[in-house]
Amino acid sequence: MLSVCLWGCLEQEKELVQLKREARLKGGFYVSPEAKLLFVVRTRGINAMHPKTRKILQLLRLRQIYKRGYGKLNKQRIPLSNNQVIEEDLGKHNIICVEDLVHEIMNVGPHFKEANNFLWPFKLKAPLGGLKKKRNHYVEGGDAGNRENYINELIKRMN
Repeated sequence: MLSVCLWGCLEQEKELVQLKREARLKGGFYVSPEAKLLFVVRTRGINAMHPKTRKILQLLRLRQIYKRGYGKLNKQRIPLSNNQVIEEDLGKHNIICVEDLVHEIMNVGPHFKEANNFLWPFKLKAPLGGLKKKRNHYVEGGDAGNRENYINELIKRMN
């Protein structure tokens, strides 16, 4: 005899499988509706890069190696030296300090788009100890690819 919780979990699992099958029949992929946050660090140059990969990096505003974000106010690049800069631009969205900005981005909150568009790219340093085998995937002992929870280790080495 199945309990109610187990039965509900089985129903959710069946529904997920059905949605994946429908997406595959239409020639696409099923993506779960939960909000996800990505931190992307570009580790390779533009030489010998596939055109699709190059376009994706342009869409992510990663035109140079080792980039991440500054602040934008009146279409000008401004260092985030105090909370007044953030409050001036994002105060109408109830984001008044760096902690609020970080919280909004980390939790993919209701004003994530405005908070993310406020940030402009800036450079990170090369990682301490360098990159090993940057052409190989992370799971193969290299530095390219999805690190999931281990991205923080790379960012600490690059600050």
